[in-house]
Amino acid sequence: MSTVFRAALAALLLLLPMSAQATTIVARVSVSAQTLYVYLDGQLRYEWPVSTAGNGYETPRGEWSPTWLSRWHRSRQYNNAPMPFAIFYHEGYAIHATEAIYNLGRPASHGCVRLHPDNASLLFAMVEREGMENMRVVVTD
Repeated sequence: MSTVFRAALAALLLLLPMSAQATTIVARVSVSAQTLYVYLDGQLRYEWPVSTAGNGYETPRGEWSPTWLSRWHRSRQYNNAPMPFAIFYHEGYAIHATEAIYNLGRPASHGCVRLHPDNASLLFAMVEREGMENMRVVVTD
């Protein structure tokens, strides 16, 4: 292979797009702070108020990968309640939008993690774009 050909090939390779590497998303829910922290590739990018389980209910603690996404879900367990932009991560538990934005920042759900619709939409779009396999949901006290 000639030197000129190698140089031309190297220049051409520099012009080709690099394969995009997926962004790692960690959604860390602090039940005690009623806050969701969103980390992208290890950097804190968003901090949003949430509502987790109210009296008589529980938001499970632990770490999971999402199991499925539903843009417009309705709860079969709680009177067909709307759960837009739902990211299901453990059994029937999900991070999802709520209409009850006045409750954000304090416990009020049946166990899911409720978010403002704008924030839920943004997080949902990130997970759709990067893939569920690149997201972790971590729920702590």
